[in-house]
Amino acid sequence: MSLPPCPKCESEFTYEDRQLIICPECAYEWSPAEAAAAEADAAIKDANGNPLTDGDTVTVIKDLKVKGSSLVVKVGTKVKNIRLVDGDHDIDCKIDGIGAMKLKSEFVKKV
Repeated sequence: MSLPPCPKCESEFTYEDRQLIICPECAYEWSPAEAAAAEADAAIKDANGNPLTDGDTVTVIKDLKVKGSSLVVKVGTKVKNIRLVDGDHDIDCKIDGIGAMKLKSEFVKKV
């Protein structure tokens, strides 16, 4: 069983002591239950708090300007077959008439 890295300092040298996981570098202590809850909270969610998965269909809830052009993604635009990625813009998708884009999950809602 591999232990998760420290959530505070990202150190990979964590160890288990009774019911706690301890980081020797920053002395942070947490329970495995906290780690599981943190992973569940880290799931990508839409503007309403619904969890998103790859292949979902979402609707844009705000007019979004396309950087570097005069195009705008209008409110109500339906985006099919999204792909979730890591980063600030956590949705990769293709929008009809615009092409490949990255969106933030806070500006979409699950259909």
